[in-house]
Amino acid sequence: MDKNEVCAKIQEIGIVPGVRTSSPGDALFAAEVIARGGIPIVEITMTVPGALEVISHLVKNLPHVIVGAGTVLDLETARLCVDAGVSFLTSPGLDLEIVEFAKQRNLTMIAGALTPTEIVTAWKAGSDFVKVFPCAQVGGDSYIRALKGPFPRIPLIAAGGVNQQTAVSFILAGAAALGIGRELIPSEAVQKRQEGRIRELAHRFLNFVRTARSRSAAV
Repeated sequence: MDKNEVCAKIQEIGIVPGVRTSSPGDALFAAEVIARGGIPIVEITMTVPGALEVISHLVKNLPHVIVGAGTVLDLETARLCVDAGVSFLTSPGLDLEIVEFAKQRNLTMIAGALTPTEIVTAWKAGSDFVKVFPCAQVGGDSYIRALKGPFPRIPLIAAGGVNQQTAVSFILAGAAALGIGRELIPSEAVQKRQEGRIRELAHRFLNFVRTARSRSAAV
């Protein structure tokens, strides 16, 4: 899947699930269940033990799933992630070297940013999406709505504080997608291998995105 297809799929699904677990086995379980739940996108954070091996396994065994790397903090890690086969890179903050690297490799980039200056800098540098993080702590959906005024063309991903109560509001405010971690993939559900619980959450969040987009289109 090329960069344009990856970007289109992220836009279509509207959810980027962040897998942050304490073991490789838990990460593989979470990623596989999320995919079976109807979200063919997964971000394996670099805080997961053996994250690169997890990514490589998923790329080889789940070819229909878009596998990305999260919490990428430096250029060397970005290179290792590319070698493992990722389709996108995500960072919690703005690192222009990583953005430039992804651009050179024709790889989808989701740079993290918080302030208007960081957001426009990330976009101009070539980030395909800009992840507004941590979103809830600075106003939540009202902050996204304020940002969409001056930046209507920049696809913003709301991350940090997205849950079942706020998901619809973030999409209605203008978020192109939602970055969701433990609210979609509860650590207890992973540890107890509660596949049904995680799949139900996946279905709920997908429905939140669809519902919000339908309401926006009707306005």
